[in-house]
Amino acid sequence: MNWYEQAQSRKDAMLHDLKGLLAIPSVYDPETAGPGQPMGKGVADALRYMLDLCAAEGFRVTNHDGLVGYAEYGPEEAEHYIAVLSHLDVVPVSGEWVTPPFEPSIRDGKIYARGAIDDKGPAMSSFYALKIVKELGLPLKHRIRLIFGTDEERTHQCMERYKELEPMPACGFTPDAEFPIIGAEKGQINTRIMFPNAEREMQIRGEYKLVSFRAGVVANMVPEAAEAVVAAVPDRLKALEDAYHAYCSGNKLRGSAEQADQTIVLRMAGKAAHGMEPHKGMNAGLALIHFMKEFSWDGGAGHYLNTVDTLLYDDVYGRAMGIDMEDEISGPLTINSGILQYEPQGETFFHINLRFPICGNYDDILKKISEKLAVYRLEMEPPSLKKPHYVPESHPMIRALQETYLAETGEKAELLSTGGGTYAAHFPMGVAFGPLFPGMESTAHQPNEYMDIELLLRSTAIYARAVSELCNLEL
Repeated sequence: MNWYEQAQSRKDAMLHDLKGLLAIPSVYDPETAGPGQPMGKGVADALRYMLDLCAAEGFRVTNHDGLVGYAEYGPEEAEHYIAVLSHLDVVPVSGEWVTPPFEPSIRDGKIYARGAIDDKGPAMSSFYALKIVKELGLPLKHRIRLIFGTDEERTHQCMERYKELEPMPACGFTPDAEFPIIGAEKGQINTRIMFPNAEREMQIRGEYKLVSFRAGVVANMVPEAAEAVVAAVPDRLKALEDAYHAYCSGNKLRGSAEQADQTIVLRMAGKAAHGMEPHKGMNAGLALIHFMKEFSWDGGAGHYLNTVDTLLYDDVYGRAMGIDMEDEISGPLTINSGILQYEPQGETFFHINLRFPICGNYDDILKKISEKLAVYRLEMEPPSLKKPHYVPESHPMIRALQETYLAETGEKAELLSTGGGTYAAHFPMGVAFGPLFPGMESTAHQPNEYMDIELLLRSTAIYARAVSELCNLEL
C-alpha cells in the first residue's frame, strides 16, 4: 500500500476542508459562551464543523454539549477502541500578520492561518487518515475514535469531561507535537503570584510613579510586547527616555518611548515562543522591567520591579527560586512568565507557567516556591497542576508506531520527551505522534503560523498507516 499516494490523491479536498476550519475564529470567548457553546461561539462552530464532516463520511458522531466531541468508526461490538486526539481551539491572535489570521492563505507551499499547525491542520490530517482507511475498506479489529477537544489551550476541561462520560481507550496518540514519538511529558504548575495591596501603598517617595505595567496576554506564551506608563516632572521624563534609548541600543532591543506633558509610555518588543520553550523567545516584559528597576519609584512599584527581576530575569530554569532540576528522559525544568501586570488600584502579579521533568514532584516544587515567596511577602493563588506522564517503550503501541514511522520515512523512531502539555497525558497509554518532523520550524502560537502542505500530506499518510496498524493490535 502506498499511503502517501492515497493522501496525495485527496490533497485538493483536504485543503478545501482545512480552509473552512481555519476560517473559524475558535478562540475562547466568554462573551459568547452559553449552553452548547461553553467556550464561546467560535469554538463551538469549529467543533460542529468537524463533526459534520465526520457524519457526512458515515462515522458515528457524538457531541457532548459543545465541550468535546468524537467520531467513531469500526466494529461497534469491539471491546477496545483506539483514540486519536486533537483540539480545535486556538490561542489569541497577536503580532503582525502578512494576511489576516482567520483568512487562510497559501503561499510558497504553506497554508497560513491561526491554528494551521496547532492543531487544526493535524486534526484535518487525522480525519483524512481515517477517511482513507474507510474508503479502502481495510479490516479493523478495534474501533477508532477521533476525539476533538475545545479547551486545550487553557484548562483541558474538555478532556476532564470526556473522562467523566466515556470509557478509556486502550491506547492512542495526539498529532499535536512532533515526530518520531513523544512518550514522556513534563508536569506543569500554573499560577499567579500576587503582590498584596499593602505593598503598593508603601509610603515611599521616588522620582517616578508607575501608572501601569502590562506584558503578555496568555500564560503559555513568551510575551512579545510590554508597555509601562510612567509619570514624573518633564525633565525627569526626558532623562528616563534618554536612558531607555541607550539601554535598548546597547542591548540590541526594540524599544520605543512616547512622551506627553506628565507621562511617558515605554514600549518593548520581544519575541514570542511557546511557554514550554521560553529559551526560544525573548520576554518583552522582563526586558523592560530589567531597565526600570534601576530607577527610584513611588509606593510599591520598586518592590514589584526588583522582585520580578530578581526571580525571573534571564532565568528560564528556576535557579533563582531554587527549583532547577533535570533528568535524562525529559530534560530540565523551565519557567515562563507569560503575563505580568502592575496596577496601583487593581491586581498586581506575575503568572508562572512551569514545566518540570519526570524526576520532579509538584508538592516539593510548590513548597520551595512558597518558601521563596514568603521572603518577598508575596502570595500564590491555588495552582493548576499536571502530573508528568510516561509510556514505556515496551508497550505494543510504541512498537507499532515505530514500525509505521520507519516504513513511511526510512528513519528510526526514537522516543522523545516534551515540555508541552498534550491530550496524551490524559490517558495512561497515550503519546504524542507528529506532525512536525525533526528540525522543522514550529510556528505554533506565533504570528504567521503555518503548516507546510507537504507535511500535511506526509503526516496524513503516516496517520492512515498508524490507524490501520493500531486498530489491529493484539491488546
